[in-house]
Amino acid sequence: MPKNNSIHKIAVIGSGPIIIGQAAEFDYAGSQACISLREEGYEVILINSNPSTIMTDDEIADKVYLEPLTLDSVSKILAKEQPDALLPTLGGQTGLNLAVELNDAGVLDKYHIELLGTGLKTIEQAEDRQQFKQLMQDINQPVPASLTVHNLDDALNFAKKIGYPVIVRPAYTLGGTGGGIALNQDELVKIGTRGLSMSPVTECLIEKSIAGFKEIEFEVMRDANGDKISVCCMENFDPVGIHTGDSIVVAPSQSLNDHQFQQLRYASLSIVEALKIKGGCNVQLAQDPNSDQYYIIEVNPRVSRSSALASKATGYPIAKIAAKIAVGLDLNEITNPVTQTTYAAFEPALDYVVAKIPRFPFDKFTGADRQLGTQMKATGEVMGIGLTIEEALLKAVASLEIEPQIETSLLPLTKQTDEELSFALTHPTDQRLFEIFSALDRYWSVKKIADLTKITPIFLHKLAHIWQLKNSLGGQLTSSLLADAKQYGFSNAMIAAASGKSELQIEELIVQSNIAPVYKMVDTCAGEFASATPYFYSSFFPGENESKPLGKSIIVLGSGPIRIGQGVEFDYTTVHCVQAIQQAGYHAIIVNNNPETVSTDFSISDKLYFEPLTTESVMNIVNLEQPLGVIVQFGGQTAINLTASLVQHGVKILGTSLAGIDQTEDRHQFEELLIGQHIAQPKGATTMNLEEAAAIAPHIGYPVMVRPSFVLGGRAMAVVHNEDELANYVDKAMKAAPHQPILIDHYVAGIECEADILSDGHDVFIPGIMEHLEGSGIHSGDSIAMYPSQRLTDQQKQAIESIAIKIGKQVHCVGMMNIQFIVADQVYVIEVNPRASRTVPFMSKITGQHLAKIATSLIMGNSLADLGLEAGCAKEPAHVSIKAPVFSFTKNYLAWTALYLLK
Repeated sequence: MPKNNSIHKIAVIGSGPIIIGQAAEFDYAGSQACISLREEGYEVILINSNPSTIMTDDEIADKVYLEPLTLDSVSKILAKEQPDALLPTLGGQTGLNLAVELNDAGVLDKYHIELLGTGLKTIEQAEDRQQFKQLMQDINQPVPASLTVHNLDDALNFAKKIGYPVIVRPAYTLGGTGGGIALNQDELVKIGTRGLSMSPVTECLIEKSIAGFKEIEFEVMRDANGDKISVCCMENFDPVGIHTGDSIVVAPSQSLNDHQFQQLRYASLSIVEALKIKGGCNVQLAQDPNSDQYYIIEVNPRVSRSSALASKATGYPIAKIAAKIAVGLDLNEITNPVTQTTYAAFEPALDYVVAKIPRFPFDKFTGADRQLGTQMKATGEVMGIGLTIEEALLKAVASLEIEPQIETSLLPLTKQTDEELSFALTHPTDQRLFEIFSALDRYWSVKKIADLTKITPIFLHKLAHIWQLKNSLGGQLTSSLLADAKQYGFSNAMIAAASGKSELQIEELIVQSNIAPVYKMVDTCAGEFASATPYFYSSFFPGENESKPLGKSIIVLGSGPIRIGQGVEFDYTTVHCVQAIQQAGYHAIIVNNNPETVSTDFSISDKLYFEPLTTESVMNIVNLEQPLGVIVQFGGQTAINLTASLVQHGVKILGTSLAGIDQTEDRHQFEELLIGQHIAQPKGATTMNLEEAAAIAPHIGYPVMVRPSFVLGGRAMAVVHNEDELANYVDKAMKAAPHQPILIDHYVAGIECEADILSDGHDVFIPGIMEHLEGSGIHSGDSIAMYPSQRLTDQQKQAIESIAIKIGKQVHCVGMMNIQFIVADQVYVIEVNPRASRTVPFMSKITGQHLAKIATSLIMGNSLADLGLEAGCAKEPAHVSIKAPVFSFTKNYLAWTALYLLK
């Protein structure tokens, strides 16, 4: 079917601020959709409120509205723009819910706006629990016994009738918000009340629990002609009862026999046909581990978090193709952009294994409730690709950037009794993978662990194989044993921990044994057709190296999984860095491991390596590609923390030197820098232990601020009021940054502000000074920020400008850095980040300057003058812009989540 030529202008709704269950994957989907629609010649109007996204760049759409995603705001934009059509299915639950509101308010009819893609009737059938249940019964698809309720009495009566436990699933909510498993009446009262209040239509499905079944997801595409394919079948490592966003996921499915696979695939295709889906759809199913019985859990009639994972796992760009289907094209008319020789109607084939592990915020919120259930708690995820489950899984573990001791030993930090371990395995937390290894270390059988966890035994056997290999590494390290360990995913750090040797010794043994990785291509077709995709993963199994060095290239390190303090803003800076490198005539290579992001779209860079962000993985790529240098400035703290080890391995770092980075990151050197430049800082001193800290704090006077070195998002930083608190927080700071100095300084009450600076190594340009609404002591990521500043005097601004220039010149900044100040009786400097920060997208959008691109041009050797920028502070605009954080609070659980609203 030819594309729809009766429409010319299309409005696309984004997903708004980053929240749990709705994160960078919708920036990826929205960006892909806008680009895809413009490829077909349509004018695209994007509406979104999050300036930290690539999708809100002026290059992505013909016109971008950074406005609240509310009925009133969007209605005014639609009235002004008069688009022919609206595409809401790429903006997560926010986009879907807003489309329903616009329709119910008569806005779409009033302005004759056609809804593209999946229709409102379909959305309602999929999202409304009762209608979905009825549709499943109509097409003979099994669903657990359930009842849709609008009040608590009906929920209690139904649960009493079918028996506990029951699952509460609120309608029209995101990430399982408000839901849970109720084991008894008291729990149902609590969860049911919460679920009804959180559902925008005061509706919940009360469902007979099938917790413990295998959970399977199919990502399916269907066009308006009724052609449909299964893009990817993903099997959850964790059983039903843990939200898929919090579950470890493996693709392709591993434990289904052919009959079960085809049965679930047929069910998924039947459901999208019955719903008349036009585009992408996620179907979640439960498979009885002891029979062929299965149940339908739910459907997301839109691009979802799982769609991003499926896209990156297969190389099949779901959002891009969904956008083309939305304007009338059929699957057999759309060229597969990966192969560029086949059509989108071909189902992807995988000749490798993908493992996704969620990233949780509990290293930051150590007192939060870590138990997992039907409400999502992860802030992000990582993905590993390998030729075996073991390899993919251990690559994902190496990508998590959690406590290094856990990553290398695969064991939890806290020693548990057998009784405590049994309880933990029955009541899973974010530590369950490492607690399974702890059980294997105690020689517990796979059957015993399976009985406790309800995890499918095939996965436990793979973990047991990992553990057997780990134990064998404690003996003589033969070349054969080292090759086995590398082929099954062991990093050098893991081998070192298991063998008791240093990483350097392991590196030398591997070189002596002629063990080296080869790189394989992700091509969607298991090598059956030639592919043009520049998307690679490593393997230590013998074979052809499919990645050929590009020449004249620069490697850009990404920022890994989204977590508190390091979110989508670093994906934004990474992508802009790549664009600037390409514009300068060089090849740009990205290394990253986050399946949600725009930067891991194969079409963004000249080559993408989906690998852990570790020295070992990066050096293997450097050794193959022989780049002109590596840029670490745009990958957040993750990339910065790799700088020293990369330099030790002979890598050329482009931008601010390691010496300059250390001057700002190392607390002792930072203190010396400020003293040497006669820059005021709160009175304080550095320490390496509690004994010294206990002597420093009363001397400088409570309250004091505890700040560890080389940490992210204020981790383990705190305002401390007495000796007891000091002991607690110094201990946390030492654990957060082992063997690094800790700064104890006097807490100064005042106005907190910050500035990003751009420098060519000689001159410094300051795009603007942002003032925080909250006083000092509130982390800048949690503070409302205003630009231009409202309370600072001209004299104070001049002092900030002078200090920023001094610091930039002293550290020989090349590129960009962020400086934070407190203004009280004088201007104090409290921190410098020698890299891009979370404020870069915000300042880029409100100043109209692509700051990360400018910084990259400076790194590439241009001067400020070459770019038409004058040293000093930019002229302040007349209008005021505000950045406000978005938080997510659930019972006993604080999670980050989010970015910025621009007004």
